[in-house]
Amino acid sequence: MDVLEFQSSKTDFSLVYQRVIPVKVIKKDGSREAFQIQKVIHAVGKSAYRAMTELSEEEKERLCQGVIERVEELEYDEIPISMMHNIVEGTLEEIKPAVAKSYRDYRNYKQDFVRMLDDVYKKSQSIMYIGDKENSNADSALVSTKRSLIFNQLNKQLYEKFFMTPLEIQAHKDGYIYVHDMSSRRDTMNCCLFDVKNVLTGGFEMGNIWYNEPKTLDVAFDVIGDIVLSAASQQYGGFTVPSVEFILEPYGEKSYKKYVDKYISMGMDKEKAKEAAYEDIVREFEQGFQGWEYKFNTVASSRGDYPFITVTAGTGTGRFAKLATRSLLKVRREGQGKKGYKKPVLFPKIVFLYDENLHGKGKPLEDLFEEGILCSSKTMYPDWLSLTGKGYISSMYKKYGQIISPMGCRAFLSPWYKRGGMHPEDEKDTPVFVGRFNIGVVSLHLPMILAKAREEERDFYETLDEYLQLIRQIHIRTYEYLGEMRASTNPLAYCEGGFYGGNLKLGDKIKPLLKTATASFGITALQELQELYNGKSLVEDGKFALEVMEYIHKRVIEFKEEDGNLYAIYATPAENLCGLQVEQFRAKYGIIKGVSDRPYVSNGFHCHVSENISPIEKQNLEARFWELCNGGKIQYVKYPIDYNLTAMKTLVRRAMTMGFYEGVNLSLAYCDDCGHEELEMDICPKCKSQNLTKIDRMNGYLSYSRVHGDTRLNKAKMEEIRERKSM
Repeated sequence: MDVLEFQSSKTDFSLVYQRVIPVKVIKKDGSREAFQIQKVIHAVGKSAYRAMTELSEEEKERLCQGVIERVEELEYDEIPISMMHNIVEGTLEEIKPAVAKSYRDYRNYKQDFVRMLDDVYKKSQSIMYIGDKENSNADSALVSTKRSLIFNQLNKQLYEKFFMTPLEIQAHKDGYIYVHDMSSRRDTMNCCLFDVKNVLTGGFEMGNIWYNEPKTLDVAFDVIGDIVLSAASQQYGGFTVPSVEFILEPYGEKSYKKYVDKYISMGMDKEKAKEAAYEDIVREFEQGFQGWEYKFNTVASSRGDYPFITVTAGTGTGRFAKLATRSLLKVRREGQGKKGYKKPVLFPKIVFLYDENLHGKGKPLEDLFEEGILCSSKTMYPDWLSLTGKGYISSMYKKYGQIISPMGCRAFLSPWYKRGGMHPEDEKDTPVFVGRFNIGVVSLHLPMILAKAREEERDFYETLDEYLQLIRQIHIRTYEYLGEMRASTNPLAYCEGGFYGGNLKLGDKIKPLLKTATASFGITALQELQELYNGKSLVEDGKFALEVMEYIHKRVIEFKEEDGNLYAIYATPAENLCGLQVEQFRAKYGIIKGVSDRPYVSNGFHCHVSENISPIEKQNLEARFWELCNGGKIQYVKYPIDYNLTAMKTLVRRAMTMGFYEGVNLSLAYCDDCGHEELEMDICPKCKSQNLTKIDRMNGYLSYSRVHGDTRLNKAKMEEIRERKSM
């Protein structure tokens, strides 16, 4: 063999071969081209990159030698390109099978892309002329949303083609697992607790413009709104601004001092100046939160949807911190719109952080609790998060003073300690939550896995393990893949301190930040699993469902320790999925009573919505699974009380004692013709109009079940809403 001289780098696998081989390659268009081994190395280098690896110098030399030897053995003057591909692929299989697979997948890309584009075209036509109801936060009537949805269809196909293995693709298509957000997870992260305070402090850069830190409250509201809309557009899932009252409090103080000085300079008495200044601050808080409500509910993100923004509040005891929480609740309760036609908005979602020592009877912030209850009775928000009850979330608060705010509708982070990482280095090590995020969810469809095990006469847990391992491998590759992304993909998060450790340069890879990120194993249809097992509901039994959850919990902890990744179990909120999983089950195993005879499956570990049980019974039954789903969960019950505040307070306090993240569930309805509002109406009793706006709880969040005569929800979810008795 002649001497091979390599010229390579991390991104360029070029090769200079000093000998000419007298063989022509017949290309697909019929043209002939001299065989050049450097072109093989270049193509294989691309395949290695797609497989998130690279060939060593020794492996490249073996590849060159192997390909040249096989070409020379043929003794052909001309070789068709398809045969050349087979030679390269066969040689690669002996050297690096993962790269061989990537090469094989890509060589057929033209055929696959024709099919993919055909599928995308068909879906795009449906989106253009009919719309899409997969995500209730996206208004598919808008041109911008249609464009985004069409792009998402292509992105899903690309993710499936170039990221997933054939086994994973089949499991997803059949319905044994569900890979969430395939259109987004190729290039960004999931839900987060964004550190707005850290970004603001000292100023920051956004869009190549330097923003000075705000000096007044009104400017702070405007700048925070810009930060939230910009950063939330660079991710998918929930975007939470935790403990918002503490972020706004110092700017309230600055504005107050400014107003006092102004009024004194005008000759006003000092006490009168303070009173006038305080009234100005009250007005600025209310106008600021009103501005957020307008902005977050009317300005769609670049993804085509309204960003799922959450704010948490309630523990601030300072004068302006307390005022911030009260103003937030007041603005939401009073609603937006023309006089006589006001109704609540959907965003931001509000979560009240409940501390028994602050909000309990006779405690310093009991009045804020009362304000929160009044707001929930009118708008369903705030949801309520217990900081001092039982369980994991409360334990972090009681031991470390750390609040684990929910990221969007129900996602929660596992602890990450400042010095020890997954485990505390010593007694003085403390966890950090603000500034961290998820990297995505893959859910198990438990009834289908049980049905498969029975059909194949196999042990259920052996079958379950196979799908747990599939999800595990997807997560491992997701950590690796996202780690190659550059900080420039989300500068506010990765460069300006929005994420923990987020002070990277634009060109830096984000891999160091991913060590604190959580990846979730989702579970759906626990109710239907129990029904399939022995024909009993979670209300009637639940023993097998609990056993399964304990097994999954044990396995996920084992994976977490072995892989060094922050895995967690997530009680999946099934929006579009609630109907899809029924269709998938029926296709494989038919219609089974209590399992697939309805057009939807149940969310996570919740009792069936049609169960005629009391709120207290539902709380008790679902408490069994609460601590087994610390990666994401919410408990909610239907409050059939028509603004009975005493009953509402009793149920919320009970949920807080139990350590729940509790949602108050009512069915809100507003007449768009006369302004009348009433729970659960379908026809206005005053003017007989059917032109209503209706707001229902989708899963852990609220959505429009009717607006201008239409709904943003899919048929399966609407059927579930119609059958609700206990939630």
